[in-house]
Order: sequence, then structure tokens, then C-alpha cells
Amino acid sequence: MPERVSPNVVVFFTDQQRWDTTGIHGNPMGLTPNLDRLGRVDTHLANSFTCQPVCGPARSCLQTGLYATTTGCWRNAIALPEGSHTLAHSFAAAGYRTGYIGKWHLYNQESRGPVPATHRFGYEYWLASNVLEFTSDAYDTVVYDGDDNEVRLPGYRVDALTDAGIRYMDANREGPFFLFLSYLEPHHQNHLDDFPPPDGYREMFTGGWIPPDLAALGGSTHQHLGGYYGQVKRLDEALGRVLDALTSLGLADDTVVLFTSDHGNHFKTRNSEYKRSCHESSIRVPTVLAGPGFRGGGQVDELVSLVDLPPT
Repeated sequence: MPERVSPNVVVFFTDQQRWDTTGIHGNPMGLTPNLDRLGRVDTHLANSFTCQPVCGPARSCLQTGLYATTTGCWRNAIALPEGSHTLAHSFAAAGYRTGYIGKWHLYNQESRGPVPATHRFGYEYWLASNVLEFTSDAYDTVVYDGDDNEVRLPGYRVDALTDAGIRYMDANREGPFFLFLSYLEPHHQNHLDDFPPPDGYREMFTGGWIPPDLAALGGSTHQHLGGYYGQVKRLDEALGRVLDALTSLGLADDTVVLFTSDHGNHFKTRNSEYKRSCHESSIRVPTVLAGPGFRGGGQVDELVSLVDLPPT
């Protein structure tokens, strides 16, 4: 079957994921077999970096293709300016249905609930929360629909959002569609100062391999790395479910999948929290492009940042 002229696009976007959580970057824990397979078969951007190691600014860069100093979102709690042109606008202009599911973090951070329609910037379907870590917990996922109604999704948060993403792909299988699936994991849960994985997953990975910089510097590594790895594992399982759903729907050959993250995590080794430093641990992220146009691309060693992805 020939590939579509306008393939579907799915962005699988994680939050605070270090590059070296992945097997394609040498992690021996077996956390990411699905992503590793895509990286070997399709296109692996081996030196991928965020523009700013903090949630809101990084997201503004990926949505607009502009640096945070241009968007004005140079720190958290600054809304993306009205009139900004996003990925959704570009895809909609090309005839795509557009959907956003998960964490947004580009509206005023004082608003911890729904994002008004004026600040969804071209996304037609909406099931999201502005600051997901403040409206939900690991097993209590609360988002808001396009009419600002509260929606509670069952299951572990990664699975709940994945289920919603699969329902969206199924409903729009005739395509083309652009789906931005934005997870909170493996970010910490703020009110707990912890990285809550699915039940039983922390024990699976506690005491495992520690990246050299964390082994040398300590921080909260020993306290948190097991939970963090457990979250990464569940994210990769979710990626596998998305890929399986695309296969089941007959869309695997007609869909581009981008996997990337907003920034890394230094586990309180450089300052009093988890990011906001210019060390590799904060700024380097895993990035893979798969599907039509990217199969067999191999490993790209040139430096890539989040602002390179929208034009790509």
C-alpha cells in the first residue's frame, strides 16, 4: 500500500526524561525496548538538546519553532502570547485534524485547571490540563475537555492519557490527523517530591545502574532513581501500545511518530531541584523520528534542538 501524501503525525512527548534512560544511549536496564527499536530502524537524533531546561519555555519552543527569548516565555507561568503560530495552526492549514491530550503548561500558571479556547492555539480536539501535576496524581488523572468540563480518566496516569490518545486515533483514522500526546512522567509529583511509578515498578529498578554524573554527585539519586526508571519503563510500554494501535488501525505505514522530551533531570545534584541548569543532565533528551520519510535514517550525530523539530 503506498504511503499517504499527507501522513498522520503523532508527537509522543515526555517530561523531564534524560537521554541516558534509553538503551540506544547505553542504559543497561532494559527500560525502553520500543523506543530503542525505533531508533535502530528509523532515525535517531543522537545529540538532541532542549532550548531551555524548564517546562513552559521548552514547550513554547517546540510549539512555535521559536526560541523562548522570542516567544517571551522565558520562564514558567508566562502564557504563550496571543497571536502565536503553533504546530497546530500549520497542520490545520494543511487539512489536518488536530488534537492535544495531556499537559499544556503554556497558559498562566495561576490557572491550574482548564485552558480557555483562546489559548489552545489551533488545537481542535482538547483533553488537557494547563499544569497537570497540580490537577492530577499518579492514579487520579484529571483533565478538561474542549468545553472546560472536568474529565477523570481511570488507570495509572500514563495509561489513562495513552487510552485517550488511542481513542482519538481510532476516531480519526480516515485522517490525516496531528496528535500531540503530552505526558507528565517521568516528572516528579510536586506535592510529594517523589517520582511515583506504577505499583511494583519502583522495586523492579531500585539499586540498578546509575549514570556516572549522578553516581559521582549524589543528590537525591538513590531516593528517586528507582521510581524515575519505573516511570520511564511505563512510558515505553505506552509507546508500544500506541505503535500497536497504529498497526491495528492500518495506520503504521502512514504515520510519523516523534518521540522527544522537554528537558532532562539532574536529581538535585546541581541546585536544589531537578533541572534549571545548563549541564548535559538537564538539557540533553532522547529524540527519535519514525515512519514515512524517516525509515532507515540511521543515527544523526549533528546537534539538534527543540526549535529544529517544527520545521522538520
